[in-house]
Amino acid sequence: MGYWNSRGLRGSGFEELINFSNDIYRQKNIALIQKIPTPITPIEVDNKKHTITLAYFDKQSTVDYIGAAQGIPLCFDAKETAQKHLPIQNIHSHQMEFMEDFIKQRGVAFLLVNFSKINEIYFLPFETLKKYWDAAQKGGRKSIPYNAFEQKYKLDMKNGTINYLEAVNLYLKSFN
Repeated sequence: MGYWNSRGLRGSGFEELINFSNDIYRQKNIALIQKIPTPITPIEVDNKKHTITLAYFDKQSTVDYIGAAQGIPLCFDAKETAQKHLPIQNIHSHQMEFMEDFIKQRGVAFLLVNFSKINEIYFLPFETLKKYWDAAQKGGRKSIPYNAFEQKYKLDMKNGTINYLEAVNLYLKSFN
C-alpha cells in the first residue's frame, strides 16, 4: 500500500495548469476532461496548518485524467521530471494496463510530460510509452530519453493554458 507524505503531490503545479486548460476546454464546449482524485486515508494531520502530513492510498488509481473531446474518449496521466529523461519507475503497471484497456475500447491514451528544468511540455503517445515500458521490463533502458519526445508534439503555453488537444488532433491525423 502506497503512502503519501510531505514530499507528495509533486507536479501539482503542472496539474493545476492542466486543470485550468481543461476548464477553458469545457467553457468553449471543446472537451470535458475530469481530474480523477486519488483516494487517500489520512493518518497524521497538522491541525494548526489544516494539512495532511501522512496518509496512505486506499487503492491504486487509474490515470490522472479522463474524458472526451468532440466525441473522442481520452485518458492521460501527467508526469513531471527535472531530468532530461522520464524514469519508467514514474509509470505504474496498473496505469499501463488501464491505458491499454482504454485503447481497446477505441479511446486515445497518452502522457503529458513536463520537463521542468527546461520548461518544455510534451504529448507522448501511448505507443511510444509502451515501447519503452516493454523494453524496461525486459532489462532494457529504465527511462524514456528526451530525444524520444517528438518535436511535433511539443506543447505551447497560450494565455496560461496548455493546448494539448492540438497534439491529440495531430496524432489522430497520422492515422488518416
